Amino acid sequence: MTPEKGDELRVSVVTVVKDAVNTIEDTLQSVASQSYPLIEHIVVDGGSVDGTLDIVHAYQSVISKVISAPDNGIYDAMNKGIALARGDVVGMLNGDDVFAHDRVIARIADVFHDPATQACYADLVYMDAALQRVVRYWQSAPYRPGAFHAGWIPAHPTFYVRREVYAQHGVFDLEYRLQADFEMALRLLAIHAVHSVYVPQIWVKMRIGGATNRSLKNIVRGSLESYWACRRHGLDVSALFFVRKFLSRLPQFVRRPDRSAWQ
Repeated sequence: MTPEKGDELRVSVVTVVKDAVNTIEDTLQSVASQSYPLIEHIVVDGGSVDGTLDIVHAYQSVISKVISAPDNGIYDAMNKGIALARGDVVGMLNGDDVFAHDRVIARIADVFHDPATQACYADLVYMDAALQRVVRYWQSAPYRPGAFHAGWIPAHPTFYVRREVYAQHGVFDLEYRLQADFEMALRLLAIHAVHSVYVPQIWVKMRIGGATNRSLKNIVRGSLESYWACRRHGLDVSALFFVRKFLSRLPQFVRRPDRSAWQ
């Protein structure tokens, strides 16, 4: 794609994947079909053996960088992608997710044309395997002080950050196996007061079945990791944290997005 006048901001999209032969093509097509011209797409494969890499290589002409090697979990793979990124802004789109429409990156670039913006995020929907039915609607909100005390977190698959912010404040902390995204958002927004912008639109369709929600054991471990992150960063949280975190998730299962959220 040929850059157009005014499209000087480059956006890096990192796709972390392992053994996702049934979904990776949807992700690759979703990035390739974005209307914004200056996209650096980085694919970090964890050593797939199911044919995923064959599909990735078929899209080599529209992918900027591909690496494939064993990693120490999803957050380690994300850190590898951030280290490779050369865009002004960096975000993630995992190998079973897709953008909600072809103007998502253009909207992100528009938000970051304000030099005061250091991070932005939006909403996402959890979908069935065929990406046909909304199962859960994660509607975020503008960050407010104290939000993390209740287990709040912006929808991480929609979370885009200036690369210089990662350089200054660090990447994902691998001590957290399931909630490094929570710790990251807490560290950036609450501790370092990174200026963020919430856009009330759906940016990502995410297939249901992520690691954190895969089992009761992971749900419990994830909640504990969020609690530990709060304590580590000096937030005054109690056992009520777990109740508030659980209650904050319930509306996601009953609300449904209206037409304006998809624009």
